[in-house]
Amino acid sequence: METIDVAGRARTFTLVTPPGGDFERLLLVFHGSTQRGEVFREFTGNAFDAIPGTAVAYLDGFRGNWNDARRGSRFPARVQGVDDVAFAEAVAERAGGGRPVYAAGYSNGGGMVIRLLHERPGLIEGGAIIAAQQPEPGNFLVPGLPVVPKPVVIFHGTKDRIVPYAGGEMAAWARIAFRVGGGMLSAPATAAYFAERNGITTAPVDTEVPRVSGVPVTRTDFRQDGRAPVTLYTVHGGGHTVPGPKASPVLMGRTATDVYTVPAMTDFFAFPVLS
Repeated sequence: METIDVAGRARTFTLVTPPGGDFERLLLVFHGSTQRGEVFREFTGNAFDAIPGTAVAYLDGFRGNWNDARRGSRFPARVQGVDDVAFAEAVAERAGGGRPVYAAGYSNGGGMVIRLLHERPGLIEGGAIIAAQQPEPGNFLVPGLPVVPKPVVIFHGTKDRIVPYAGGEMAAWARIAFRVGGGMLSAPATAAYFAERNGITTAPVDTEVPRVSGVPVTRTDFRQDGRAPVTLYTVHGGGHTVPGPKASPVLMGRTATDVYTVPAMTDFFAFPVLS
């Protein structure tokens, strides 16, 4: 674990580099509520560590949470005005060494990726959003900023009981338990929102992911020549989970095993491999 000072506050992160130490890009990973970077790393079976040519920085939120893009947040990070954007910038500068930087986040961490895409688009080349959505206009903390198109890939389960696929308000129990509220766009509307930001005017194309076992998955691609792409993976019957080989706890809902978040993300961003 490494420590870095950000605005007078000691922040921590775990940096994982490929064998030999050579890498072409840095991936910032933001965990979900009440987790830490190492917990999320274990939660996903260390899957992000295996991306070729990529160093991975697992950042630790303040008291387990992030000051994300939702106006309705009551996390300690929001209450105490923690600057998680500056934290991301500091880690990128120290660990990235000028290399391209990408960001991936789950749940509250996905909300942090959304904030970076709007507030610091120059920091990252693209974002992966897992089980999180774009806040509705009245719930959006950082509106009105200049638009910088970025590729975005989204993963969301239709049976997510914490961040409903259909959008709107979280269930009352979830608002109390996670100390956050406010309306959210649906997962499809979130994908369409980023596609519109990227200037994509063509209709999206749906493709069923080949099913071997587990829950069915539909990939919705927003693509147009000369525009940054957007893709939504809809996990039918999936819960508040990270698609991949390691199933989440039963209380989180079903996990997709026919599409893995990390390979899908790697393919989407077309990461080249070190020669």
